[in-house]
Amino acid sequence: MDWLSHISQINWLAVLLAFISSMVIGFVWYMPAVLGRRWMAAIGKTEDDLKNIEGGAGIWVPMMLASALTSILLAVLISALELNTVLAGGLFGLILAVVFRAGGHVIHNGFAGRPSAVTVIDSGHDIVAMTVAGLIIGAMQ
Repeated sequence: MDWLSHISQINWLAVLLAFISSMVIGFVWYMPAVLGRRWMAAIGKTEDDLKNIEGGAGIWVPMMLASALTSILLAVLISALELNTVLAGGLFGLILAVVFRAGGHVIHNGFAGRPSAVTVIDSGHDIVAMTVAGLIIGAMQ
């Protein structure tokens, strides 16, 4: 696992900015005026349903932890593969997002019988967020 040795070589500011960009992109992406209304309709929820969901921090903490770990691992892999340019980092983030994130949505949402709109909206978010994270990390590596 030589790639783990690269954790000491990553730019932590880039990781932080990639994480923040993911949060901002998600916030904007799922705003009702952007794609939030379509996404809520596709999952059969209303704004009130989502505002009154139980769990509080129990919902946000795992999501933020997963996003932080994604940014860290992306930085480690970009460093290990020496993808030290904005374009190389962005392309790598795009490829990972399409294959692993969008692919996962297609598989899981397909078997769960969820509407294709859920898959398209969630996959689109992940593709944009990981591409931007890769652009940031690649540029700052």
